[in-house]
Amino acid sequence: MPEEILINFTPQETRVAIVYQGAVQELHIERNASRGLVGNVYLGRIVRILPGMQSAFINVGLERTAFLHVGDIREPRAPGEPPRPIERILHEGQSIVVQVIKDPIGSKGARLSTQISIAGRMLVYLPQEKHIGISQRIEGDAERESLREKITRLVPPEEPGGFIVRTMAENATESEMANDIGFLRTVWRDIQSLSKTAPPPSLLYQELSLSQRVLRDFVNPETSRIAIDSRENFQKLSNFAAEYTPAVTPLLDHYTGERPLFELYGVEEEIQKALARRVELKSGGYLIFDQTEAMTTIDVNTGGFVGVRSFDDTIFKTNLEAAQTIARQLRLRNLGGIIIIDFIDMDTAEHREAVLAEFNKALARDHTRLTVNGFTALGLVEMTRKRTRESLAHVLCEECPTCQGRGEVRTARTVCYEILRELLREARLFNARELRVLASPPVIELFQEEESHALAMLSDFIGKPISLKAEPSYLQEQYDIVLL
Repeated sequence: MPEEILINFTPQETRVAIVYQGAVQELHIERNASRGLVGNVYLGRIVRILPGMQSAFINVGLERTAFLHVGDIREPRAPGEPPRPIERILHEGQSIVVQVIKDPIGSKGARLSTQISIAGRMLVYLPQEKHIGISQRIEGDAERESLREKITRLVPPEEPGGFIVRTMAENATESEMANDIGFLRTVWRDIQSLSKTAPPPSLLYQELSLSQRVLRDFVNPETSRIAIDSRENFQKLSNFAAEYTPAVTPLLDHYTGERPLFELYGVEEEIQKALARRVELKSGGYLIFDQTEAMTTIDVNTGGFVGVRSFDDTIFKTNLEAAQTIARQLRLRNLGGIIIIDFIDMDTAEHREAVLAEFNKALARDHTRLTVNGFTALGLVEMTRKRTRESLAHVLCEECPTCQGRGEVRTARTVCYEILRELLREARLFNARELRVLASPPVIELFQEEESHALAMLSDFIGKPISLKAEPSYLQEQYDIVLL
């Protein structure tokens, strides 16, 4: 089945959904108030160098200083020569041209590199390198060699810079590739010129908006339609495509239906599902996603699926379905970093190999760089997925103010016992006539019923009356003790 790309515009944000075989495969959201920074080039100023971490903090004009590791510093050196320590390469107060390779995530600032790369429709320009590379997704040896020869003819040896040929260039003509080369070199000349006159910190080059990146990066031979639900933005993208990506222009379609575009294709429902901790499988099994700062864990369970032949067969079929669903959910949720998958234990090596093969096959559609290791001794699958932007949950949600991200709150009884201890402490410290407890209704109700005897005993012990008042606005863990 063909692939469709849906672009929903509002004045506040742009949302993109990629639909393949009738199911939403990817979600991308960009808000006008907080556009992604990956790909932006800045002239920054080094504010601090940390030799112990071999890193530097750089002010590029963002809310938080950005982070540059010595491994991301481009420094020419002879073969076999070890890299110099960062304190011998950079110094505080120095101006430096850097590119964002990872957006700020959580409490961490943006990650930077001095190795600049500028992406075009068919090529990626490496102005500081003399190298011609071919995308790994182009697999045919003859095709790879043909593209390499084509680029070699277009790039004279005396001209600086190198290129990486993207998959979009597979069927491109030399004229189209030459235009891409000229455009990318013009962008780099503008960056160089501005870096010589602009004061640090300054933005030298801003990456394309999400909708423009869709036309440049997301379209592939399977794409049959790009539906856009805004007349104004349809015209803007048509103009952009005509100038930079002419082959994409026939795919653009202005959606004018009465029903919202995302509602028509069930995208709104998929967004809600992608924010849930539990994901149901069609067989009756389910997955549990737990996203922490260190890693994401995924647990596979049979749930209500009882199978028809044997227990081993039930487990195997559940794991096969889970492998496909997990691969899709990783893209939908944009999960990155370390990911641990706890498939249901399988007794046979053939079943484990089949599940791993199915998982790798399902991951083949992922545009993000990833690595998958086999089953560990504990039966877990370890993998990493490059994290350059915040996950969907971190974009759309925030930490719960009640539990502060724990996912649970103390019981009413636990809070009751805490209040009893606090009442005793307050009575010993202060000579009050009466103590009044303000707490949530469930806590007050417990004091009035099951724990009324404990409260009466404490009142007799301290020799002071204790009154209760329910505060509907209080959270379950919240309480105050007023001295009267």
